[in-house]
Amino acid sequence: MHCPFCRATDTRVVDSRLAEEGATIRRRRCCSDCGRRFTTIESAGLQVIKRSGVTEPFSRTKVLVGVRKACQGRPVHEDDLALLAQQVEETLRASGQAEIDSHEVGLAVLEPLRLLDEVAYLRFASVYRNFETLDDFCAAIELLRAEPDVSPPSPVSPDSDLPSRQS
Repeated sequence: MHCPFCRATDTRVVDSRLAEEGATIRRRRCCSDCGRRFTTIESAGLQVIKRSGVTEPFSRTKVLVGVRKACQGRPVHEDDLALLAQQVEETLRASGQAEIDSHEVGLAVLEPLRLLDEVAYLRFASVYRNFETLDDFCAAIELLRAEPDVSPPSPVSPDSDLPSRQS
């Protein structure tokens, strides 16, 4: 690691801490030549292999753009989309692979999107899985109906936790 002040190559780590929920490591370093301190941030790279064979860094923004299109006109908040993109990235990083096929990114989007909004899920799946006929949509809808409802719990009224009062 080069010192950003004097460009010396002899630096030592003084302190290391996890940052961004463990996704990065923040290191405090000290230059042996000039004595100045500086901070570096290290993160594991996650590369996406596209159909063409080209690799590029994983981008939450690209996930957000695709999901936002599927959710257009739906009652989905931007915070929910950001959380979905974070979940997708965490799922992909949990695989332990440095390079992920773009198909795997799409698969990682499908389940959280289904939980968020089934109509948006169908829109995304129709593009991702190349639906060509009405039968493709019908089959996807039947699969949704066949699976047990795993939607997030509905908000509970504050009174529901209270024991019932008997008079």
